[in-house]
Amino acid sequence: MSRKLPPLNALRAFEAAGRYVSFTKAATELNVTHGAVSRQVALLEEYLGTALFHRSASQVSLTETGRSYLSEVTAALDRLALASMQVSDHAAPVVLHVNAPPTFTMRWLIARMSSFQRKRPDVEIKLRTSVAPINFQEHGYDVVIRGANAETPGCISEPFMTELILPVCHVDLLEGGKLREPADLRAHTLIGYATEPYSWSAWLTAVGHPDLKPSGTLHFEQMYFSLQAATEGLGVVLVPLFLAIDDIIAGRLCTPFGPLGAKTRRYYASALQRVPAVEEFFEWLVREGLDTERMMEEWAHSAGWPPASLHTQGQDS
Repeated sequence: MSRKLPPLNALRAFEAAGRYVSFTKAATELNVTHGAVSRQVALLEEYLGTALFHRSASQVSLTETGRSYLSEVTAALDRLALASMQVSDHAAPVVLHVNAPPTFTMRWLIARMSSFQRKRPDVEIKLRTSVAPINFQEHGYDVVIRGANAETPGCISEPFMTELILPVCHVDLLEGGKLREPADLRAHTLIGYATEPYSWSAWLTAVGHPDLKPSGTLHFEQMYFSLQAATEGLGVVLVPLFLAIDDIIAGRLCTPFGPLGAKTRRYYASALQRVPAVEEFFEWLVREGLDTERMMEEWAHSAGWPPASLHTQGQDS
C-alpha cells in the first residue's frame, strides 16, 4: 500500500515554527526567509485541510490541532534522524568534550542529558566542571557553557537560556511576617559564595538599602553549597531562578521579594567550530532552555509577577 505523505520541507518548517512558536526563529534555524517558512506552513495547512496556527499581526500560536500534530511530527523526525544515523556505517564514534559550571551541571544539565543521549546515542559526552575563563587551546574542550553578559569573543556562541539572579530562601523564614521587604534582612543571615555573579552589596544598593547590615553572613566556595545552605533554612542566597525553580514549585524554597532587584544574564554555549555533533548539542540546549523558560514564566504568572519580569529586571545594557 502506497503512503500518502505531506511534503517533507513543509513538515520541517512546521516543526521548527511550532517548536519555537515563531516563524522568524524557525527561519533562522532552517536558514531560509520568514516568508519561506510561512509559505511552507500554509502549504501543509492546505494539504491537511485545517489550521495549525492562529495568526495575528504581532505573533502566532499553535491551534489545539497544531499542538497535537507537532508532538507527532517532532517524534517522527527524531526517529527518522536516528534511523539515518544508525545506517551510516561510515560514521565514526563521536566524543564531545563539554565544560560547564558545577552547580549548573548538577542541578540542570545532568537532569536533562538523557534526552540528548536518546537522540544521539552515538555521541559520548565527556563532561567536566569549571568556572575558569574559557581556553579551548589549553583544555581541548569542544563546548564550553558559561553564564555571561555577552558572547565570548573569538568563538561561536549560542545563547540558550535567561538567567535571573534574585534572593531565595527556605519558606520557613517567611513565617510570622519576618521577611516581607528588603529592610527585614537586618534580622537574617546573608549567604554568599566565591563565584557569585551578583553580590549582596550590589543587590541591596539596587533596592535602596546600600548600608543594610544583616544579623550574620555565611560564605562558601561554590554556589551549590550556598544553595544547599538556603535549602536547610540557614539564610537567604542570591542564585539564578532556574537552578532553584524545582524546589520553589515543590514548596521548599521561595523568592521572598519576587523579582525586586533581580539581575539578568544569559547562558551561552561556545565552541570554535560548528561540527555536526556540536550543532546538534547547541540545538538541544536551545530547546531545553526554552522549555525551562516556559516553565518559569508559567510559575511567575501564577505567582503574580509582572509580565516580562523574567527578562527585563536589572538587565545589563
